[in-house]
Amino acid sequence: EPAAASRDPEAFDLAEGRERFRLRLERVGLQQQRTAIAATREDAIQAARDVGYPAVIRPSSVLGGRPMRIARNEAEPDAHARVVLGASGNSPILIDGFLDRTIEPNVDALFDGDMVWVAGILEHVKEAGIHSGDRACAIPPPAVPATILDEVCRQTDILARDPGFCGLMNVQHAVRDQDVFVLVVNPRASKTAPVIAKAVGVPIIRIAARLAAGEKLASFASSASPSRTPS
Repeated sequence: EPAAASRDPEAFDLAEGRERFRLRLERVGLQQQRTAIAATREDAIQAARDVGYPAVIRPSSVLGGRPMRIARNEAEPDAHARVVLGASGNSPILIDGFLDRTIEPNVDALFDGDMVWVAGILEHVKEAGIHSGDRACAIPPPAVPATILDEVCRQTDILARDPGFCGLMNVQHAVRDQDVFVLVVNPRASKTAPVIAKAVGVPIIRIAARLAAGEKLASFASSASPSRTPS
């Protein structure tokens, strides 16, 4: 039952657990930047070699984007891993490939168990390394071609249905040339939801709460008229 699925901790762990999330993307055929998980400095050094340079080293759970380090060569992972491990407690750390020359579409969407509605797609217009909460954004996204927007919507549809949590979700992508990478899926309201709600003139947070309680998107047809609904 959709409302029950939206409250299932398993669904949230599948999105938030980094290793499970990576395997999930592989299963549904979506791309992610090169990534690895390490529990020790020695693991981090080898993981950075495997991922390739430059590599982003950060805790598995990040608040405010810190502490986060970029290792640019073989001499840097050890010192960076020491700092990040010290801040992560008993949690593992992540080593991700650094994606350069990208544009970053940010999606807020609603899912009722049957239908996905992409409420809005905005574009981060400041350089990578600036936390998304401090970035300037533009809607509609000025640098994202229509073909990429369609692909982003297609991927959002797949990610909403697997594992199938109802309500509001946020998906962040990175686009380089024609390649679309999934950076993160947040099965909840995001910091951009109020911005998109104002931009499109639809109370998406209120609607999402009612979807999580079992209502359907069709009930809000007069207020939510999706311009981009993946098939």
